[in-house]
Amino acid sequence: QVQLVESGGGLVMAGGSLRLSCAASGRTFSSYGMGWFRQAPGKEREFVAAVSAGGSVTRYAESVKGRFTISRDNAKNTVYLQMNSLKPEDTAVYYCAATKQPYRTPGTAVTDFGSWGQGTQVTVSS
Repeated sequence: QVQLVESGGGLVMAGGSLRLSCAASGRTFSSYGMGWFRQAPGKEREFVAAVSAGGSVTRYAESVKGRFTISRDNAKNTVYLQMNSLKPEDTAVYYCAATKQPYRTPGTAVTDFGSWGQGTQVTVSS
């Protein structure tokens, strides 16, 4: 099992930027795909972005393409989410997650991921 701890959330004005970090410990971080999801009050958890174990393949939700960038540093056991041009509708709790299976391109479904962090709040004011 991998333990995940997110950081970097906060309050930002519309148009601003934030960078989220997710530090992993436990099993071999570099063998697993990683993803970011978010959940707004009263809504289901939704996919934001994912990156393959080696970092060469990335996937994004249409709503964040061109604004968010996912990356990972396997030497530091950390995955990042750079968020630019933030909008009020980006307000949510953001979670990082590790895939259930190693060496597979991560999907976009919650059920593709088996380990989750506790989440970090991102609030974008208009």
